[in-house]
Amino acid sequence: MKLDVKSMTKKELESSFLSMGEKGFRARQVFRWLYKGITDFREMANLPETLRAKLDEKAFIEKVEIQKVQISSKDGTRKYLFRLRDGRAVEGVFMKYKYGNAACISSQAGCRMGCVFCASGMAGLARNLTAGEMADEILAMERDTGERVGHLVVMGTGEPLDNYGELAVFLRNIHDEEGLNLSWRAITVSTCGLVPQIETFGDEFPQVNLAISLHASCDEERNALMPVNRKYAINELLQACRRHAEKTGRRVTFEYTLIRGVNDGADRADRLADCLSGILCHVNLIPLNPVSEKSFRGIDRRAAEQFRKLLETRGIPATVRRSLGSDIDAACGQLRLEELKETKNTKNS
Repeated sequence: MKLDVKSMTKKELESSFLSMGEKGFRARQVFRWLYKGITDFREMANLPETLRAKLDEKAFIEKVEIQKVQISSKDGTRKYLFRLRDGRAVEGVFMKYKYGNAACISSQAGCRMGCVFCASGMAGLARNLTAGEMADEILAMERDTGERVGHLVVMGTGEPLDNYGELAVFLRNIHDEEGLNLSWRAITVSTCGLVPQIETFGDEFPQVNLAISLHASCDEERNALMPVNRKYAINELLQACRRHAEKTGRRVTFEYTLIRGVNDGADRADRLADCLSGILCHVNLIPLNPVSEKSFRGIDRRAAEQFRKLLETRGIPATVRRSLGSDIDAACGQLRLEELKETKNTKNS
């Protein structure tokens, strides 16, 4: 089996080169080329031709292909459908902010968490992404736009902490100064609440931002929306978040999608404030982007602002997420879902 060089840490790459009879510094040269976006060993000009030939025989460079891109006419947001080596598809988003460019990437092809309002998991989990595939989502956006990504959110298709091993390699590679040199504090990882992995994540990546997809303020409602809550109930999750904030000194972001008639009432805001009291945190309120296959609907921005004010009167800092790319398939998983339906229809025709 060929070596997937982009899914290896620099140290692993050096060990592999030494085992091939090559000098360790050659591995560092290859590592630098990978994160300059080079996808062909023959283009690595400072490597001997004999080594380039050997690498062609023994290794490969992961590259995701851009199958489709939607560009917002309102704010320049780009939503990508990436095609993986095995033909599966994942999504990514490129966003422009005053402070620089941000990317949102996927960590799995599909998702097994089963959140009932989300498009990402409707077809279940196909497989985990490799560290190299995650990295190349960013590199593909940079190749396409000609611009550098300075901030990253791992919040696309999939549950990142359900793919913890590959996620950890990916994070270390993009933080490496010879990789993408992304600051830990410019990276956010989102989870629906896998408590053991949250504990490990806090130990290994204390400076990386943690976001929790909460979406409800009691077990009964969260059980109905997010099956993961039946394994890790709200109180257990919030205790893990409290420990994380105390251990790292970093505030935890709670993502709360506002769903009309489900979790958007004043009583829900009050109960949410009770849950989060005493935790170093911030609440990111997200009016739901409707998915055609689901019956759930969002609320307007005015109602979302009212919910925010209720939280802030209770001392819980909150913002309503700025809506980027509202004229394209904004909800996570929608573009991939459309692709799956088209593929199914083609096979059945």
